[in-house]
Amino acid sequence: MKSATPPNGHMPQRLAPEREFTMRFTSTPRGARLARRLVSHRLDDWGHPYTSHVNETLTLITAELAVNAVRHGHVPGRDFHLHLVLSEGIVRVEVTDTRTEKQPPTSPAVTDSLSESGRGLLLVAALSDDWGVTPRHAAPGKTVWAELRAQQGGHPRTPRVAPKPTDVELLLATASLLRDDLGSQPEDARHGGRRP
Repeated sequence: MKSATPPNGHMPQRLAPEREFTMRFTSTPRGARLARRLVSHRLDDWGHPYTSHVNETLTLITAELAVNAVRHGHVPGRDFHLHLVLSEGIVRVEVTDTRTEKQPPTSPAVTDSLSESGRGLLLVAALSDDWGVTPRHAAPGKTVWAELRAQQGGHPRTPRVAPKPTDVELLLATASLLRDDLGSQPEDARHGGRRP
């Protein structure tokens, strides 16, 4: 790990956010996929296009942290939280789960080359500029976070003129993303093996 939890047990001091996105997701593989996709969309809105280094790297880091929250931090009936912040050229992603006793190792171990899992935190450590784990404030659980310096590439995007989306618009956009997942299934799979 490039940065462990500080000795005093506090998170590094946060700068005033320029942009911020927070959402709660179900602790399921589908929730992890949705978190990854929404982070990619949000970064694109913030001026880091889908094919940019920042977008692709943060999307991969988010995917790893969300999957770990689902696999290792899942408590039945509890969701995981995602917080994405852009502040002074640094993008920070935080994934919070409700499992206190399952802490990530302070330095990810190198896994067997034949193993099908165990490389997630190695990827996070390799791709991020800094990462760590902190206890969740005022509730059981932990927050695993990663930071990446965000160099604005290409032409800067013009700021949105339209107002921020309302809760209804956000729900409609989320429903649209979920329908996209269903649309990727074969026709027969959606109808229990029979055609309509």
